[in-house]
Amino acid sequence: MIAIIDYGVGNLGSVFNMFKRIGAKAIITSDVKEIQKADKILLPGVGAFDTAMAKLNESNLIPVIKEAVFSNKKPILGICLGMQLLTQRSDEGALAGLGWIEAETLSFQKVIKERIPHMGWNTITIKNENLMTKGFDEESKFYFVHSYYVSTKNIENKMFGAKYDINFDAGIFQDNIFGVQFHPEKSHKFGMKLFDNFNKL
Repeated sequence: MIAIIDYGVGNLGSVFNMFKRIGAKAIITSDVKEIQKADKILLPGVGAFDTAMAKLNESNLIPVIKEAVFSNKKPILGICLGMQLLTQRSDEGALAGLGWIEAETLSFQKVIKERIPHMGWNTITIKNENLMTKGFDEESKFYFVHSYYVSTKNIENKMFGAKYDINFDAGIFQDNIFGVQFHPEKSHKFGMKLFDNFNKL
């Protein structure tokens, strides 16, 4: 079972429906016992970095999620802002991120001339192969909506790359921790494939 974390931020319904479409068992929850029972965890996120981190801190769920990920080695997938929360910090706010991957979240506005936010379909490249990249190639497209991008410190933490004037990390990973900047739940067959890969971990 996949526990979709409900901490007051994210497109929970559409994520749940996508898992339902591929036949994966998922639950939207903020219940500690349900999270502990789950095989995998999905961390959604839409909106501002500090708001999301504040809500996550207020939920008191970080210790139980951390135990599941680090002690019990359960896979976790952060999507969109949920991926950014896995980093150490963000230009968007003052609060510290979870810091589970050596990376930071930076502002597009400082470095590109393109329209912000980066919105729409974009192709990806695979930087490091793993079970989450299975079945994807340079023709794979995902739907993005974001004004901030992630930059990892170490090459080995890069999973997917994308380009919007500059190259940025569209997917990151470390051991059982995964994150994607795009919205799988809005990415049709490619998003279904990504969720299926996660379900099969």
